[in-house]
Amino acid sequence: MVVAKSQIHNEVLAANELYAGSFGEKQKLKLPPARGFAILTCMDARLDPAKYAGLSEGDAHVIRNAGGRASDDAIRSLVISHKLLGTREWFVIHHTNCGMELFTDEIMGDLLADSLHTANFDGETWTNPIHGQGCSHGRFLKWHTITSVEGSVVYDVQRIREHPLVPGHIPIYGYIFDVRTGKLNSVEAANDAGMPI
Repeated sequence: MVVAKSQIHNEVLAANELYAGSFGEKQKLKLPPARGFAILTCMDARLDPAKYAGLSEGDAHVIRNAGGRASDDAIRSLVISHKLLGTREWFVIHHTNCGMELFTDEIMGDLLADSLHTANFDGETWTNPIHGQGCSHGRFLKWHTITSVEGSVVYDVQRIREHPLVPGHIPIYGYIFDVRTGKLNSVEAANDAGMPI
């Protein structure tokens, strides 16, 4: 079966053609990040770590997931980042107005058990516009939702700091990106927890 390509698909490939056409000296970038640090942050499309942290290609590792949470897989990436590619400092950056504050594990599990189609949100409640053909597996996952952005930054920095595969000499910084101003705001309790030991 041949699937028609979407406009988005075609736009991505056209943009890549332009990018590849001027790739030039970037082919000489080294595998380890040149500035020796990593950022764990949210996948939210409003966040552009290259811009808010002043990055160019090859500068730093950027690890992204929903909420920028210190999941097992995020910690796996950070450990590889240090052990094999030499990063020496890590940033955990969550943000204001995060979608991970808008639901709980129970809500997500119930929505998925009812339907796998995209849900609607009216500002207060999530609902499925299409019902049926759901899956109960979502009730058994930890979704790493957020009840307090500041608290989640502290928790994640502490979780990384206490992980047995994370060397004590790596400083771990905690920040909240403000989606209204573009500023990174320090979370002092997280920075305290992330101090080298």
